[in-house]
Amino acid sequence: MTPNSIYIHIPFCAHRCAYCDFNTYAGQEALIAPYMDTLIREIESVSALQPNSVPAHTIFFGGGTPSLVPTRHLLAVMEALRHAFPLTATLEATLEANPGTVSARSLAEMRAAGLNRLSFGVQSANPTELRLLERAHDFFDVIQSVQWARQAGFERLNLDLIYGLPEQTLQNWQNSVKRITDLAPDHISMYSLTLEQGTPFGRWAARGLLPIPDPDLAAEMYEWADEFLAGLGYLQYEISNWALPGQESRHNLQYWRNLPYFGFGAGAHGSMDGIRYSNVLRIKTYLERFSQPAHRYSYPLSFANVDQTRTAPYEAMQETMMLGLRLVQEGVSDTVFRARFGLGIADAFPQELADLLRLGLLEWQKDALRLTPRARLIGNQVFLRFVGE
Repeated sequence: MTPNSIYIHIPFCAHRCAYCDFNTYAGQEALIAPYMDTLIREIESVSALQPNSVPAHTIFFGGGTPSLVPTRHLLAVMEALRHAFPLTATLEATLEANPGTVSARSLAEMRAAGLNRLSFGVQSANPTELRLLERAHDFFDVIQSVQWARQAGFERLNLDLIYGLPEQTLQNWQNSVKRITDLAPDHISMYSLTLEQGTPFGRWAARGLLPIPDPDLAAEMYEWADEFLAGLGYLQYEISNWALPGQESRHNLQYWRNLPYFGFGAGAHGSMDGIRYSNVLRIKTYLERFSQPAHRYSYPLSFANVDQTRTAPYEAMQETMMLGLRLVQEGVSDTVFRARFGLGIADAFPQELADLLRLGLLEWQKDALRLTPRARLIGNQVFLRFVGE
């Protein structure tokens, strides 16, 4: 029996950064308490309709900035989850946090509530780059937050960085990577800056007010970081993620293996029993849906649902390839693929597979199909061959 995962979206931020395109809102802290109460109602309403008791093995509080939420509310949601769903004894419960929004006391309370993994949005160790990204913290806040987290008993810790910033130098990037590794996290995520449409960064770049990041330099940063981290014992297990052995994010592996997960909260997405679904985006609309429910719903949906799609078998195969190939070591097992869908990868995608093998972008490693090292920088071009351009 494949265990489930649970994603909880916390859309509150003290400030919405200029590069961010997530479903987040600043200046709505007055809605935190009713929002967290409504989250519990959504969890309870979905669990009441659950046809079987499949255990959940991961919980992830994402955002937004979940660490802005008073810990009493996080405790209440964790308690609601324990009553609503069977949880495994080896539960991984992650909370995203920004340095500077936590304290020794709040982290101790989070750990006591059952959270056992933290993901800090460091982004950079360079003060100028942090100002460009409109981050409120400095690197001292990062050091202090990590120290408090360790003291509180968090043994599993991820630190995020962003590379390919406007006017970022290779030396500054190398310094950021070295400074976070000095803090000995067991997991590191590194993301290339994307200038998303609709964000201030995207608009400024379109008007020539923000330098376009150099893609060749960004590639050099990526390759240097991979080699440097390998020398410290970190294994790149996903295109943007490195971990010490056994410390991979089990929650994110659930996504990349295209396995089922619930999504709760405003703007949350879920994939359960062959149905992909999403909730309303705005916080106030989310609250209104539960104060005046005006429509029927069925498992795994709630009153917050705004979109749902039953995934056809071929679409599920496409998604499995697109997501699974992000796992640069594991790849997609042909045996697992065949057991799940009734045919092998070569049967489902004969032309795509032949072309990508010939171009040297995919390779077989025993039973697994995976990206070649040189394909990791152009992974999206490989994925598009499976999902359509």
